[in-house]
Formats: sequence, C-alpha cells, structure tokens
Amino acid sequence: MDNLVRTLTDPKFLMALFAAIAAAATVFSIGVTFFSGGTNIKQRIRRVALEREKMRAEEMARLRGTVAVGDSPTRSIRRETGRDYMKNVVERFSLEKAFMDETTVDALARAGYRGPAAMTTYLFARFVTPFALFATAFAYLALTVMKENPIYMSAIYSLFIGLIGAYLPTLMLRNQTQKRQQSIRRAWPDALDLMLLCVESGMSIEHAFKRVSKEIGLQSVALAEELTLTTAELSFLEDRTRAYDNLGRRTGLDNVKSVMQALIQAERYGTSIGSSLRVMADEGRETRMMDAEKKAAALPPKLTVPLIIFFLPVLFIVIISPAIIKVMANNVSFG
Repeated sequence: MDNLVRTLTDPKFLMALFAAIAAAATVFSIGVTFFSGGTNIKQRIRRVALEREKMRAEEMARLRGTVAVGDSPTRSIRRETGRDYMKNVVERFSLEKAFMDETTVDALARAGYRGPAAMTTYLFARFVTPFALFATAFAYLALTVMKENPIYMSAIYSLFIGLIGAYLPTLMLRNQTQKRQQSIRRAWPDALDLMLLCVESGMSIEHAFKRVSKEIGLQSVALAEELTLTTAELSFLEDRTRAYDNLGRRTGLDNVKSVMQALIQAERYGTSIGSSLRVMADEGRETRMMDAEKKAAALPPKLTVPLIIFFLPVLFIVIISPAIIKVMANNVSFG
C-alpha cells in the first residue's frame, strides 16, 4: 500500500501519466478530424448548395413579382407583356427597323424599362405620338384659336407640332433616365458602404448584394431593383463578371462602372474583394464631397442675378424714400 501511494505521488510518474493522457487526447482529436472531416465538408457543401438554390428561387420570385412584402406584392422588374394591338402595329409597319438601333435596349434599361413589352410600347409611342399631336393640334387650332384664318394655316402649325411630337418619347425617356441615374448616384455611396460591411463580416458577394438591395430600397428603389437583378444574375450566370458588367451598363454611371471593374479584377485575379470595396468606398465619399463643394462654389454666381433684380431695388427704395419724402414735404411747405 505504501509503495502504491509512493508511486502515485511520485513526480516522475505523474509527469508520465499526464504526458500519456495528452498524447492520447491528441491522437483522438486528430483521428476524429480525419474520420469526420469528409462528412462535415459534405454537409457544408450541401448547405451551401441548398442556400444557393433558395436564393435562386427567391430572386426568380422577386423578378416575377410574386413575393409579397407585408400586405402588398413587390413590383416586378420585368414589365408585363405588351398589348396585342401595339405589337400588331409594330410588326405591321416594321417599326423595329425604323426606330430601333443597337443602343435602344440599353437606353430603355437605363430608364428602368426592360423586356419586350417596354420595347413594343416605346416603338408604338414613337410612331403614334406625331399623328396624335397633329390631329389634336389641328382640331384645337381650327375650331378655337385660328377659326377665322384659312384652314391650311392650322394644318401648317399642326404639322410643326406633330414634328415636335416625334421627339417627345425620346425626351421623356431621357428625362426618366436622368431621374433614375440621379437616384442611383445619391444612394450609391451608402450602398457601397453597406456592401463593404457585409463582405467584411463574412458574407459572400451574392449575399452582400441581396442584403444591400433590401436595405437600400428605402433610399432608392431604382438602385434596389438593379442590385436585385445583379443578385439573380450572380446566381444564374456561369461567368460572374458578366453580372458586374451588366450592372455598370444598365446604370450608365461612371462611379458604378469603376466599382464593377474593381470587382471584375478581384474576381479574375483572386484579390481581396473587401480591400477593393474599401478603396472604392473611400473614393465614392470623396467624390460626393467634391460634388457638394462644387455646388457650394457655384451658388454665389447663381445668386447674383436674383440679388440685382429683387434685392437691390428694394434696398434703394428703403434708403432713398425718407429723403424723397422730406424733400417733397419741404416743397409743399414752401408753396
């Protein structure tokens, strides 16, 4: 008994026992890693595949406009099919050859109109608007304003108005494009900061685009639509760089194109996406600050004309009026 107690309390025996326990634990840990590592990897791959399929189904539903947010369905990115009579007119008169070129699809996409229905409506509007304005202007001028004049005068003025109407759909499309680009330009730096936070927190670029598209919708619906479409393209397209290039082409903004080129370079050469986004986010904030300073510097020249027209005459009246009143009072007393 004394020998057993002496052996158990011997420092050399305790050191050997602890070393044996540590070696056994190490061997067990390594063995568990080897035997269960393949299963864990397979489970992770399966979870990633399921998550990708889920994202793909959600983006398809959002593109079709079948997902409800709250009590109202989301707005579909692709327009509904055009009406049959518009399609018949476009096909009968071959309006695609007359009005459509290689930049028409991109111009409609920059304005937020996608799909064959938007193209059909645009071509139909360009064809019908001159005739509609001519008929309306001729009836108005001939029956009201110029009813005393010869009828050919009303026809000439109406023809001039109809020619102006031929460019009306193009002007409206350009105006819509400018409004949409302005909305995207204002919200893009914030979206870039959110995307940087998502990527640096461990999200993939697909999840980052998806998350930012949901958050930025309160600030810019147009940018949320573009990011949603890019998320869907990242899930479907085999070449991810095409999705980035399509986003820059659809928006038509230089700052968006530069960010997409940085992402394409990071995807192609395997560099860090987070560092690329950080550099582009800093440049975006500097650009926004420079735009604000430019607008502030242009404010004094713009205020010069209103000051001369509205402020200086009132100032002269206030300064000179007491002297004029005093002179007139003195003249009246002398009389």
